[in-house]
Amino acid sequence: MSDSAPPASPVEDRRSPFIRLAELLAPVAPARAPLSAAVGEPQHAMPPFVGDVLAKSLAGFGRYPRAEGTTAFRDAAAAWLGRRYALARPVDAEREVLVLNGSREGLFSAAIVARRLADARRDYGGRRPAMLLPNPFYAAYAAGAEAAGCEAVILPTTRDSGWLPDLAALTPELMARTVAVFLASPANPQGALASPAYLAELLRLCRDHGAYLFADECYSEIYLGAETPAGLLEVAGGDFSNALAFNSLSKRSSLPGLRCGFIAGDPDFLKSFLAFRWVAAPQVPEPLQAVGVAALGDEAHVDASRDLYKAKFDLADRMLAGRFGYERPGGGFFLWLDVAAAGGGEQAALRLWREQGLRVVPGGYLARRDLSGKNPCDAYIRVALVQDLAACEEVLARLLDGLA
Repeated sequence: MSDSAPPASPVEDRRSPFIRLAELLAPVAPARAPLSAAVGEPQHAMPPFVGDVLAKSLAGFGRYPRAEGTTAFRDAAAAWLGRRYALARPVDAEREVLVLNGSREGLFSAAIVARRLADARRDYGGRRPAMLLPNPFYAAYAAGAEAAGCEAVILPTTRDSGWLPDLAALTPELMARTVAVFLASPANPQGALASPAYLAELLRLCRDHGAYLFADECYSEIYLGAETPAGLLEVAGGDFSNALAFNSLSKRSSLPGLRCGFIAGDPDFLKSFLAFRWVAAPQVPEPLQAVGVAALGDEAHVDASRDLYKAKFDLADRMLAGRFGYERPGGGFFLWLDVAAAGGGEQAALRLWREQGLRVVPGGYLARRDLSGKNPCDAYIRVALVQDLAACEEVLARLLDGLA
């Protein structure tokens, strides 16, 4: 190798961010009782009706569930979409909704099906097919892209771009080989909301090039201001082609262990997706779908949970004002904090664990290096405000004490 040749880039660590975090912190003994703000696992009270619905539905555990979901669940999901969004027409529960074993499983599996469908009708011009991901991203997006044999092309999201990918950067050359685009709104972890105009333009780009738009709407009901997050299907008009919306009861109803969600949209895609699910995807037990029906039909528990999230961010507004680049997000339950002054995400996470017993995720673990070879999220940490108000106040206090 010549003296002028650049050094080889190290292999990027693509394991779960939580496995990496566990290994980072394992050698360090915390000085205080552990307190975790790492995992985005809602810890609000479950809806009060869950136990009764399960008890009345126990017989369903004696049957293999159908891959598409029960009629009652699909009807409930379609009805909820119609109430929640200003749709041009009702969603057809029979053809345009399927149950999912949580949205993570659905997002992963959808990538495989999208590649199969694209291969049957697309010419990639001799280039490797791609799937586009925001950076940082939910790990299931990249896992799905790679399982589908696609290049995972990361799209920068910065403060200047409103924490969403810059649509002007999606060149015809890139879109010509794009199979699917993943987008979360509210974004995970920055909490940015995609406007109806933004979603409509991205869907237009996807349709013009034969790509699918996978809208991860799992945080749709956790909005922290006056603006209600827009939904993909309401900007799609009466035609849902190329548009797939994913949602679940994990965040909306504080039921992460239920593993019950749905996908809605393009009926042609869903026909192929269902065929795949019959042979390769986990089914959702009927009693869990019955809980889903009850949860989708009730907004009182959702409103109460949202109010609690708002109260926690009111607290963050007061305690973090002017610190770490904090801005109240449009939605979601994460803090996305710039800790470059504390040595970056890894060093801050180690320091908070060692001195405060506080567990947070280095931002770089949720992202990949850009074309410059640098990880643009190395300067950040992600903090999940998922506990009750008192516990979240303790999280914020330890954060400030640890990084002061």
